[in-house]
Amino acid sequence: MEKMITLSSLSAEELGVTNPKITCQSDLRFYSVKQEPFTIYGLYDPLGGSPYHRMPESVAEAVNDGVKLNNFCTAGGRVRFVTDSDYIALRMISGGSAHMSNMCLNASSAFDIYVSRNGTDRFAGVFDPPLTGYTDGYDDIIGPPWLPKGRKEVTINFPLYSGVTGLWIGLDRNSGIEKRAGYRIGKPILYYGSSITQGGCASRPGMAYEAIISRRLDADFINLGFNGSARAEQPIADYLASLDPVVFVMDYDYNAPDPEYLAKTHENLYRTFRAAHPDTPVIMVGKPDFWLCNESNMERRDVIYRTYNNARLRGEKVIFIDGHSLFPANMREECTVDNCHPNDLGFYRMAACIEPVVKHILETRETLI
Repeated sequence: MEKMITLSSLSAEELGVTNPKITCQSDLRFYSVKQEPFTIYGLYDPLGGSPYHRMPESVAEAVNDGVKLNNFCTAGGRVRFVTDSDYIALRMISGGSAHMSNMCLNASSAFDIYVSRNGTDRFAGVFDPPLTGYTDGYDDIIGPPWLPKGRKEVTINFPLYSGVTGLWIGLDRNSGIEKRAGYRIGKPILYYGSSITQGGCASRPGMAYEAIISRRLDADFINLGFNGSARAEQPIADYLASLDPVVFVMDYDYNAPDPEYLAKTHENLYRTFRAAHPDTPVIMVGKPDFWLCNESNMERRDVIYRTYNNARLRGEKVIFIDGHSLFPANMREECTVDNCHPNDLGFYRMAACIEPVVKHILETRETLI
């Protein structure tokens, strides 16, 4: 493999790393992920200034205060590369960890790592944050037996809720590094929605349903889920329309305060996107914690179905996924942590329902990607 002779690097001491799990590995050198051959996905202008964010700050500020804040949460962010290093360490700088009563730190505030084995990305571990969280960042290291020997293709997922100001990857001094090949589906799948879309409450970043779908299909994606703040205002509708996805998963339901608000905004969001993308398939998804005894849920489903049916009657490329179908009826309670946000089982079920639909779309549009 190509040796890292020309890459700028720092020692653990120069970077201020004090974790004894790392400092005992004297041959590690740390590299900023903003230099090649590292590639960052899922974040807006990742090579620009810091902190990392998911859309232009001017757009987020024009939407609402929640989006302005959650824009700096790095849900969907990934860094990919190839290396033969036996150890992979991580040093991140942050304004602090995100503490949530219904979500563990490994998901809200940590990075997890996947390594390709036989062409499929497999979970290799979590870069564990301190049990008490952190105020300015943290560092950790993963090595044998969790990392296989020799050349390996790596994906590291950013935290779902914490912000990240800086990120360095530590590798053995004499190891090599290469650029990892791009995703098979290079045009991103675009997701817009609530805290569930953002990844609450998976056990770690790689268990958000978008990440599961990405691994299964080898597809890039953009996660624009915003905790408590997805209300389809015109500035966010216009921004979504400015992007160029292969598929738009319109996971917008939950944060509309009531069915009447949803009725005012759901079809407008769709029409705004459709005007800019007459041929891009759109998947409309209802909220997963759907209880038939709740009249509001029924009204919300009717709103989403009406948007879908109007588009279908116009001959547009739309698919409707009923939120009630996302969790099996006999295990609905087992799929959430709080009767709302999915746990890992819930996200697995969401991916199992949505991924075949996306796969069918991609297979029938293969020459257009």
